[in-house]
Amino acid sequence: MRAYAIGDIHGHRALLEAAHDRIEADRRATGDHDAPVIHVGDLVDRGPDSRGVVEFLRAGCAAGRPWVVLRGNHDYLFKLFLDDPNAAAHGRLPAHAWLEPNIGGVATLESYGVRAPDTRPLAEVHREARAAVPQSHRSFMAERPMLHRAGSTIFVHAGLRPGVPLDEQSMRDLLWIREGFLEDPRDHGGLVVHGHTAIDAPTHYGNRVNIDSGAAWGGPLSAVVVEEGGVWLLGREGRQPLRRERSRA
Repeated sequence: MRAYAIGDIHGHRALLEAAHDRIEADRRATGDHDAPVIHVGDLVDRGPDSRGVVEFLRAGCAAGRPWVVLRGNHDYLFKLFLDDPNAAAHGRLPAHAWLEPNIGGVATLESYGVRAPDTRPLAEVHREARAAVPQSHRSFMAERPMLHRAGSTIFVHAGLRPGVPLDEQSMRDLLWIREGFLEDPRDHGGLVVHGHTAIDAPTHYGNRVNIDSGAAWGGPLSAVVVEEGGVWLLGREGRQPLRRERSRA
């Protein structure tokens, strides 16, 4: 089994294309051009080109590339805002909170040509957003799965609720979980590769691998390759093995 994975993108198309270039270099070295590339979600928000990221991935999937694009919590909030800005996201916050500076939805709207909300009425911003985001992008975002399994490896955006079967995991946990998962050392039924919680560099904790290296905050966008024998970070010089560390929050 071989699979590639790319961490949280957050609107950085140039970084995304560079990550795919590193994957293509590894494909040439291995001769394997069919292994899937799993993107663990958070395509949008904070970065300068969320529209470009969505289009790059949509077009690649439509062309039949072996890509899997998972939903992240930011992608969910984007979709929810377009559907109904007053809807509640699992009781956590209203969809229009997506426009708050710390979440980053304004940057996403600006990439689609919608000017910053400022003090404009929410209904006006929502109307402009629905007109600006192509239906092909809305459909693509709405169709994103939340979990993918390749061999014994489980790919998900945030993580899993320990002790709960995969087919009974809640959307809230798959997209948002931290506490209860990050510090849990148990076997979750396979190695879990996830993002959502930004750290300095991809880290292997034995039962899970966190590949969110903080592209949203000026960090790199990481790509890894997972095989039965281990996990490697893909850099300019090729593969770098990820050493195992103890799980911690």
